[in-house]
Amino acid sequence: MKKSSVTCVLIAMLMASLFAVSGCTANKSAVAASTEGVSPDTLPPVPGFAGDIQDIVLPPELEWDRANSMGIKTESFRGGVYVYKGDVSVMSLKDYMVQSMQDNKWKQVGETSSKDVMLAFVKPNKTCMMVISEGGLVAKTSLTFYVTIDATAATALNPFGEAISQ
Repeated sequence: MKKSSVTCVLIAMLMASLFAVSGCTANKSAVAASTEGVSPDTLPPVPGFAGDIQDIVLPPELEWDRANSMGIKTESFRGGVYVYKGDVSVMSLKDYMVQSMQDNKWKQVGETSSKDVMLAFVKPNKTCMMVISEGGLVAKTSLTFYVTIDATAATALNPFGEAISQ
């Protein structure tokens, strides 16, 4: 191979890599521009199938695992199993979730830990059980929580325990 053809190949490879890098840089600035209006103190509410679960706030490092989550919504009941994963430590996630739930007026009624950490919270017509599992070397830390919202518990009940419409 001639010296000039080697030089041409190297220049072509250099230009291709410069175009690839400049494309990535443009995308990062576009993402930064689209999130400029969002305050770092506000975290998005939990998205999901169960409807308006606006009082459970998660750290931004966690991503929703839609394939392993599911929800149910009926006339008198909403709930679901939600799975989130991210690069966070188990103890920092536990501390964050306890504080976040207390800030949103959830009462912590239980906690246990072994290999995983389990937290239990209640509100007058809601329950939430959380399991935080360590991911390991390649896997991410997992937060699975089970939410139940009993719509009839928020209404008045007759002496037989049946909901009374008001």
